[in-house]
Amino acid sequence: MVLENDPLAAIPPTGKILGLDLGTKTIGVAVSDGMRYSASPLETIKRTKFTQDAERIIALVAENNAVALILGLPLNMDGSEGPRVQSTRAFARNLSQKLDLPIAFWDERLSTSAVTRMMIEADLRRDRRAEVVDKLAASYILQGALDRLRRP
Repeated sequence: MVLENDPLAAIPPTGKILGLDLGTKTIGVAVSDGMRYSASPLETIKRTKFTQDAERIIALVAENNAVALILGLPLNMDGSEGPRVQSTRAFARNLSQKLDLPIAFWDERLSTSAVTRMMIEADLRRDRRAEVVDKLAASYILQGALDRLRRP
């Protein structure tokens, strides 16, 4: 089930959530703690074919007992939707046919640049930043959704 209007309406009230940052070459993955206070980077999936990418996501859902997925939605800076949004929505539709969990979208504008800025401030080497940026961006996206879920 892919949600459109209220992005978080069908997220179950309890349980871990996986956050995904879909890139063209990689998928950053993050997971919430059981109480949904914090998001932690989990791994970066090297993209191959959809079926293999989906199998790894399904395995991570099972390993973490996740009850929902949050996908970063790469809106343009003016809030409009471009080709990357269409690609993300298509990925979610295809994934929802293989996985019976709510899949919600969360605005990911500036997530990668915010994470990159944090890593530069932490004096992380460029090669190390490249290794972790996607899963940290997924964590940043998921944390935004978790913060919103906690607000009444």
